[in-house]
Amino acid sequence: MADRFRITLGQLNPTVGDLAGNAALAARTWAEGKAANADLVALPEMFITGYNAQDLVMKRAFQLDVMTHIDQLAKDCADGPALAIGAPWAEGTELFNAYLILKNGRIANRTLKHNLPNETVFDEVRIFDSGPLGGPYAVGNTRVGSPICEDAWHPEVSETLAETGAEFLLVPNGSPYYRGKLDTRMNMMVARVVETGLPLIYLNMVGGQDDQVFDGASFALNPGGRLAMQMPAFDEKVHHVDLERGPEGWRVVQQPFASLPDAWEQDYRVMVQGLRDYMAKTGFRQVLLGLSGGIDSAIVATIAVDALGAENVRCVMLPSEYTSQSSLDDAEAVAKALGCRYDYVPIREGRQAITNTLAPLFEGRDADLTEENIQSRLRGLLLMAMSNKFGEMLLTTGNKSEVAVGYATIYGDMAGGYNPIKDLYKTRVFETCRWRNENHRDWMMGPAGAVIPDNIITKPPSAELREDQKDSDSLPDYPELDAILDILVDQDGSVADCVAAGFERDVAKKVEHLIYISEYKRFQSAPGPRLTKGAFWLDRRYPIVNRWRDPS
Repeated sequence: MADRFRITLGQLNPTVGDLAGNAALAARTWAEGKAANADLVALPEMFITGYNAQDLVMKRAFQLDVMTHIDQLAKDCADGPALAIGAPWAEGTELFNAYLILKNGRIANRTLKHNLPNETVFDEVRIFDSGPLGGPYAVGNTRVGSPICEDAWHPEVSETLAETGAEFLLVPNGSPYYRGKLDTRMNMMVARVVETGLPLIYLNMVGGQDDQVFDGASFALNPGGRLAMQMPAFDEKVHHVDLERGPEGWRVVQQPFASLPDAWEQDYRVMVQGLRDYMAKTGFRQVLLGLSGGIDSAIVATIAVDALGAENVRCVMLPSEYTSQSSLDDAEAVAKALGCRYDYVPIREGRQAITNTLAPLFEGRDADLTEENIQSRLRGLLLMAMSNKFGEMLLTTGNKSEVAVGYATIYGDMAGGYNPIKDLYKTRVFETCRWRNENHRDWMMGPAGAVIPDNIITKPPSAELREDQKDSDSLPDYPELDAILDILVDQDGSVADCVAAGFERDVAKKVEHLIYISEYKRFQSAPGPRLTKGAFWLDRRYPIVNRWRDPS
C-alpha cells in the first residue's frame, strides 16, 4: 500500500446555477491536482450547483442538467486523480445532497448526506431526503470517509465511517460565516477527531451568495485534535495536503499555518466580499448611494470602494433646507478621501413641487411625519432614476438598529438593491469606522488611512428631516437600544430578560413593539450580508400580521 497520499483541496467560489462555469472551475482544479501528482482532488459541498441553491435544486430540469454536467466532468477528468465534488443527486423519487467520487470517466461512488440542517439559513429537510449511514469509498488502496458538512456536527456518521474502515475523514462543506463560527467549527471537528481517532481534513468554500458569505478557512487535524494545516479565510486557494502512513495509520504532514483575521476584520471582510460577489454574480459593475454626511452612508461608501474600486462608486448628496453645512462638508470629505465621484443634487425644488401638488388634499392639516417622509422618498426616486439611467445598482445604508425598529422610510431610504450593513448594529458601525480608519488590507481596493472623518464618527446621529432632529428624539440612545435588540433579536429573549439585564420595562416593551410592527418593512428590504445568527431574513422568520406581544 502507498505510504503517502496527496489531496488537492479546492477552496473556491462557485456561482449558484452556473453549472458550466462551476464545472470548468472543477476541471481546472483537477488539472492542478494532476500536475501535482495528487491522488484525490476535492471540492466543497454542492460545488457543481453553488450553495445555497435553495428550491432551485428541486426543479427536475435543473437536476437533469446537473447530471449532464457531472457525466461530462467525469469524462473530462478520466485520466488522472479521482475527483470528489458535491452535487444534488436524484435517485428515483428521492433527492439527495451527495458527494460524488469521479474516477476513470464515471461516477465511482456516492456518499449521501444523512443529517439535514433545518435551522437558521438552512432548510434542507424540505428539499432533500436523508441518506443512509454508509461506509467509506476507496481511492486506490486507501479508504476515505466523507461526512458532508452537517454530518460532521453529529457523532454517528463519523463513528460509522471509522467502524467500517475509513482511514481518515475528508469533510466537504458549504458553511457560511457568522461571528464566532471559526471557533465553533474547530471545536466540533476536534470532537470528531477525538471520538474516531482519525485525521480530519475540513474543506469549506468561499464567496458570497445572496445574504450568505462562505469564509473558507479550511484546515486539517491529526489525532488528538492537533492542528496540522490551516488555509486562509475568505481567499480562493488551491492547496495540496499530504498524508503519510506510519505504524499508527495516516497522519497529515505538518504545514505552516495561514494567519486568521480577528473578529472586526472578519465582519468587514464579509461586508466587502458580500457586496463584491453580489455585484459580480448578478452582472452589475457599478453602484451609487446617497451620501448624507452621516456615519452609515460613510461606511457603506467605504465598503463599496473597498469592494469595487473608487471608479465604480458614485456618491450623491441630496440636500434639503434641513441639511447642515457640517453634513455637506463631511459628505464631500468622505467622497474626496475615497476618490470616488461626488454629485450634488438638491431636492428643495422637487420637494416644493410635490408639496404644491398635495396642498389641495392636505389643506387644513398640520405638517407631520408625512412631509418628512416625502423628502426621503424623493431622494429614493432621484437615486433610482440615476440607477436606471447609468446602470448603477443603488445601495441602501440602513444599519441593523434601524432595520430592527423600522427607523427608515419604505420606498425612500430603503430603496435599493443591496445593503452592506444590514446586520451591523449602530454601535458596531461606529467601531467599524474606527477599525477601517486604522487598518488596511491587500483585499481592499480603497485607499489606506483615515477615510472617514472623525467628525462623522463623533457627531450625534440625525436623519435631518426637520430642524434640530436627532435619532435620540425617537429612539433610546444606541448603546441602550442595541443592547435591548441583542436580547430580543439575536438571543431571541423576552422583555423579562431585558428587565433582568437592567433595562426599564416600558423601554423594552416599546422596542419590542417597534420590532414587530416593522416586519412588513423588512419583508420588502434589500438583502445584505449575514454577520450573526440573528440576521433578518432567513435566520429570523416572523409573520407580518402579528398581534401577539410578550406579556412578561
